[in-house]
Amino acid sequence: MTSSGWPFSKPTVFTHVVAFLFLASFFLWSVTALDTSVAPGGNFDFSNWELQMCIGSAGSPKTESSSSLKGDGGFEDDQYFYTSSDDGALVMKVPGSPSSSGCVTTTNSLHCRTELRELGSWDPQDTNKLTVSLAVAQADDSEHGTVIGQIHIDDSVSTKPVIELYYNNKGVISAGVEQTRSGGNEKFTTFETTVPLGTKFTYEIDYSGGVLKVTVNGEEMTLDTYQLDSPKSYFKAGNYNQGSSPSEVHFYSLLIQH
Repeated sequence: MTSSGWPFSKPTVFTHVVAFLFLASFFLWSVTALDTSVAPGGNFDFSNWELQMCIGSAGSPKTESSSSLKGDGGFEDDQYFYTSSDDGALVMKVPGSPSSSGCVTTTNSLHCRTELRELGSWDPQDTNKLTVSLAVAQADDSEHGTVIGQIHIDDSVSTKPVIELYYNNKGVISAGVEQTRSGGNEKFTTFETTVPLGTKFTYEIDYSGGVLKVTVNGEEMTLDTYQLDSPKSYFKAGNYNQGSSPSEVHFYSLLIQH
């Protein structure tokens, strides 16, 4: 017996298997054990998130703090941010564009969103992963579709994203990476994997050790970050509509690793 009380002096195949099964069972629980009777904060940990919405006043959308989102009785909106009565998923909706629906945007965007924003920022040279299980019930009518996850450059550095992950109404998923911090030159890469509307899938956005990777249902792509030079950044996840028609995204798990 070692001083730690574990009967092996170093990890064995057995210990790795136990660890894998534990993590697998935890992930399965996080995906399936959702309560239909509580606000989103009863099913999801919003300790490191705040919410940006598609309602409010032009240039100043309604936001909800991490503390207001927490718990069974946390914030919910029966039109745009609520728990599905069918399976407990977190539902995020956007009614369209400002011109088509009257929704409102942030100062630096032309598009409306119901989207979670990570609190604080991090160094891309460290470990930074966002892993999500979701289904897109309705994608907007734009070419690349609704943004379902992104890395955004810290506001003190730029108003632009590093990467946006898009899902369109044909089930095509693509990653758009800005080539410079000034933006306006996003370069797109399309996944071979397609996912039909309403079908659950997973994605992971990983910006660790200065390397940007995105994985969709096991298909991994390493993406060039051009002239971005590893800026301080933060994650966003939700429904960032890019078109004129409504969009609806259902989330089953959200996990950040740093």
